[in-house]
Amino acid sequence: MPDISPDRSGPEPAVASGDDPRHYARLLSAVYDAAMGGGRGPARPRTVISDSWGRARVAGVDPDAGAGDIGPVVTDLQARRQSSGLASILEHLVHGLDSVVADDNILVVADATGRVLWRNGANRVLHQADRLGFVEGADWAESAVGTNAIGTALASGRAVQVFSAEHYVRSHHSWTCAGAPILDPRTGAVLGVVDVSGPAETIHPTTVTLVDLVAQLATSRLRDAHHRSLDRLRAVAAPILARAAGPALAVDTEGWVAALDTVAPRERVTLPAGATPGRVRLAELGTCDLEPLPGGWLVRPVPDDRDPGSVRLSIDITDPGRPRVTVSGTAGRWTHDPSPRHAQILLLLARRTGGLRASDLSLELFGAADRTVTVRAEMSRLRKHIGGLIAAGPYRFVEGTEVVVVDQSANSRYQ
Repeated sequence: MPDISPDRSGPEPAVASGDDPRHYARLLSAVYDAAMGGGRGPARPRTVISDSWGRARVAGVDPDAGAGDIGPVVTDLQARRQSSGLASILEHLVHGLDSVVADDNILVVADATGRVLWRNGANRVLHQADRLGFVEGADWAESAVGTNAIGTALASGRAVQVFSAEHYVRSHHSWTCAGAPILDPRTGAVLGVVDVSGPAETIHPTTVTLVDLVAQLATSRLRDAHHRSLDRLRAVAAPILARAAGPALAVDTEGWVAALDTVAPRERVTLPAGATPGRVRLAELGTCDLEPLPGGWLVRPVPDDRDPGSVRLSIDITDPGRPRVTVSGTAGRWTHDPSPRHAQILLLLARRTGGLRASDLSLELFGAADRTVTVRAEMSRLRKHIGGLIAAGPYRFVEGTEVVVVDQSANSRYQ
């Protein structure tokens, strides 16, 4: 029994150049019917497709109805977009695939779990996608809807094109899609998938190659952005390192080194999950003190018997129109000018030392408890500036942080 387009290295089109898509769709339909019915088909599906069918079957996906929750997740869609790491490259993805989308396809960006975050394209095709449940907020992982370019790209870790009856769910056989994973250049983890989808008759062999190229360019842009963030961290850390007594490093939240002094050169150190200021033991450096920096940490290797010191955060609202935050530690200090909203949040956290949930902050900031998506987005931005001094669940200053509020009347201290 022959294979249908045997797998090759690199992104592989579902239909080879020169093949008749209509004839191929009929062949795939016969292969699909045989596979679902346990019979012998006229050919074998591609390996990437047969592997995916197997995963969908194990997940309990019903080929006649689908399975899982594919409904929109309206309540947390904005928060998912904010936390995905993909928002900054969305414009580049749209621009890179304009020529493919045009009037016949739609562009879809999904997160690392397969949830659709954004769609863009012709209204005619968007309406067809609506009927399939292929909408913003929907779950398009293999465990929910079986074989498709988003879920299968996530599961296989490679660019893939899925055509007609290669989809596991019958109602998707009128569809074609090509998806490629976007990687986080800092960790190598998958951030999400960029996908081009449309009616089956719009299939083109070069689409999957172009989608894969755009995904790689997106990863490259994220790498450039990471380098710029290290440059910003390096500028903040340079005077602190110059004054530090003893060896020290400035690293970002993933442990990538921005600057170092009196430490053997290295690219990265392994930070503990959920790192907070204080003393930790790092595999590469032994006992170290962590002090927060905007966008990262100051790491100071120390003898085990040295006092770890403390971190002091001062919120100066003497001029309410120009609030200022100053963070001081054993090795030095740095300042940040927060927005009035962020200053308001910091003051609320300072006065409610037991912490505040997103709904609590929503009520304090907006007079209603249902603005939690906006609150989480604001907290995500704030925590990027204030380093590791704010914990979540509930939101609060981490233990051991001395918080001082400076206003026109007097200083107030919170521990």
